[in-house]
Amino acid sequence: MTKEIKQHCSFCEIEASASVPMIAGAEGHICEACVILASQVVSSWGKKKALSEIPKELPKPKEIKELLDQYVIGQDLAKEILAVAVYNHYKRLKHENSKVAGLGSADQSVEIGKSNILLIGSSGTGKTLLASTLAKIVGVPFAVADATTLTQAGYVGDDVENILVRLLDVANGDISKAEWGIVYLDEVDKIARSPEQAIGTRDVSGEGVQQALLRLVEGSLVKVSVKGRRKDQGGSGGDSVMIDTRNILFLAGGAFPGLEKYVEQRLVPGHTAIGFHAEMNAAEKPKLEEMLNATQPDDLKKFGLIPEFIGRFPVLAPLEPLDIDALIRVLTEPKNALVKQYQQLFSFDDVELEFTQDALEEIAKQAIEHNTGARGLRGIMEKVLRRIMFDIPSRENVERCIVNAEVIKGEQDVEVIEHEESEKVTQ
Repeated sequence: MTKEIKQHCSFCEIEASASVPMIAGAEGHICEACVILASQVVSSWGKKKALSEIPKELPKPKEIKELLDQYVIGQDLAKEILAVAVYNHYKRLKHENSKVAGLGSADQSVEIGKSNILLIGSSGTGKTLLASTLAKIVGVPFAVADATTLTQAGYVGDDVENILVRLLDVANGDISKAEWGIVYLDEVDKIARSPEQAIGTRDVSGEGVQQALLRLVEGSLVKVSVKGRRKDQGGSGGDSVMIDTRNILFLAGGAFPGLEKYVEQRLVPGHTAIGFHAEMNAAEKPKLEEMLNATQPDDLKKFGLIPEFIGRFPVLAPLEPLDIDALIRVLTEPKNALVKQYQQLFSFDDVELEFTQDALEEIAKQAIEHNTGARGLRGIMEKVLRRIMFDIPSRENVERCIVNAEVIKGEQDVEVIEHEESEKVTQ
C-alpha cells in the first residue's frame, strides 16, 4: 500500500491540517500565513517606489517659510506653524521609509503621529493662498476640498470619502503616494452647527459632516470608490480600494465670523453694575488679532464645532487681518502681485502701466472698507482698468498709462501718454 504524501507549504514547509489549509498551485502549495506575508512584502514594494520619488533632501522650516514669503505677505506665525508641520510630515515619511526598509527595532519602536492644523482668519487674509502655495513647494500629493459641498452619507451632495478620491487623482491613482499626501479643507467654519439649530434635528451639512470627517482625519482604513478608473490609473479591477489615512496631513481653514465675541467673553468678563456704577471697559477690549491669537478649543466649541472634531486639529494657526500697509505690499511685492500682473498684461500691447503711491493707498483703503481683504483687490483694479483695457488694443500710439488716487475714487479717467505728442492727453 502506497503511503499518502502529506501536503506542505512550499515556503515555510508547514504541513497541511484541518487548522492549516493550503492553497494549491501548479507545482506546490502555500499556507495562509505565507499569503499574508507575501501581501505585506508586495505592498512594501509600492511604498518603496513612492518614497523613492520624494526628494531626499528635506526642505527645512526656514526654507519653506522663505518660499512662502515670495507669494504671501505677512502672517509670519501661520507660516512658521505650516513650515514646521510640513517639515515634520517629510520626516514622518522618512521614518516610514526606515520601517519599510526593515531597519532595527529601535527605529520602529516609536510611532510618529501627525498634528493636523486649523487656520483661523477673516476672509482675504491668505488661508487658501498659503495652502495653494504649499502645493507648489511640497513633493507629495496635495488636494484642496471645499467643506461646503460635503454632506452626511446618504444625502444629496459629496461624501467625505470624495476628498480622498481627489487626492488619489492628484497622485495619478498611486495609492502609496496618496497615503502620504496633504489635504486642505477650505471653509470648514461653514460646517459648524448653528446655535439656532433645533436639538434633535438632523444637521446633514453641519454636525453630520463633522462626525463623518472624524475617522478620515484621525487616521483609519477608508474604502474609496474607483469606479470607472482603469487599472493603470490606480484601479484594481473592482469598484473600490482601501486607503490608509494615518499619514495624510490635514489642514483646515475658515473665516469663523463672530468667533471673536466668544473669545472676548472669556478674556473680558462683562460687568454687572449699571448706571453711574458701571465701568467703561471699551478701552480694555482686545484687538481682533489679539483675540484670534488667544483662541482656545472651548471658543471653537461655542462657535459650533464638536469637541471630537476640535481634538483632531490640535494646532491652531491664527492669521492676522491685513492693514493698509500690508495690502499695499500684497499689491506690489509677491511674485504674482496684482500690479505686476496688470503691468505684464499692458506690456503685451507695448504699453507701460504706472500706479502712483496714493493710488495704491486708495485701493487698500477701499478693500478694507469693503471688508474683503486681499481677495477684493483684484475686483477694485479690474473695475478701474476695465475701460482703458477695452480701448488700448485699438490704439497704436499709446506709450504709458498712469493711475492715481482720483482714478481709483472715480473722479477722473486714467491718464494716457501718447508716443507722438509726448504730452498728457486725458482719455
